[in-house]
Amino acid sequence: MPNTNTALDLDGLMAQYGDALYRTCYLYVKDAHLAQDALQDTFLKAYRSYDRLRDGQCVKPWLFSIAVNVCKDYLRKSRFFVWGDERAAAGQSAWDEYAGLGDNTVSAAIMRLKPKYKEIVLLYYYQEFNLREIARILNIPEGTAGVRLKRARDVLKTNLKGWYEHEYQGSDRSRIAQPHG
Repeated sequence: MPNTNTALDLDGLMAQYGDALYRTCYLYVKDAHLAQDALQDTFLKAYRSYDRLRDGQCVKPWLFSIAVNVCKDYLRKSRFFVWGDERAAAGQSAWDEYAGLGDNTVSAAIMRLKPKYKEIVLLYYYQEFNLREIARILNIPEGTAGVRLKRARDVLKTNLKGWYEHEYQGSDRSRIAQPHG
């Protein structure tokens, strides 16, 4: 039961974070219906555990932490795991379908990363969390989050080398290798 001293504005949280949480869930579970279920479970868990939210703790990283854990739980359960994903067979990623992007090279490369690297990239670039917030969301040390982000960038740089050299010939490639600082 939520703390009665401080009311949880569930409608406000849904309005403010619902779309971003849905995108994150969708990228994890790669299915629109499962993403909706995960989003609902996220808000249900948030409602039930609101009293455990520490004073001064930011709500956004707390909600994303819940969402990431809900999605991981879904993926651990074999009945929720999508084996023959049509998008993968067609060379599309979940992000491409959601965002309606034409060239899916980068997002497909991100979706092929190991889960521990993919989640860092998604939280850092798509949800714009900083490393400290990501560390809290994933319950890992901040240094580990930084190392995972660097390794993910290195893998992406290697896997996309031919693509971005072709796409951005003559441009400043440092923005490709080290976006967002």
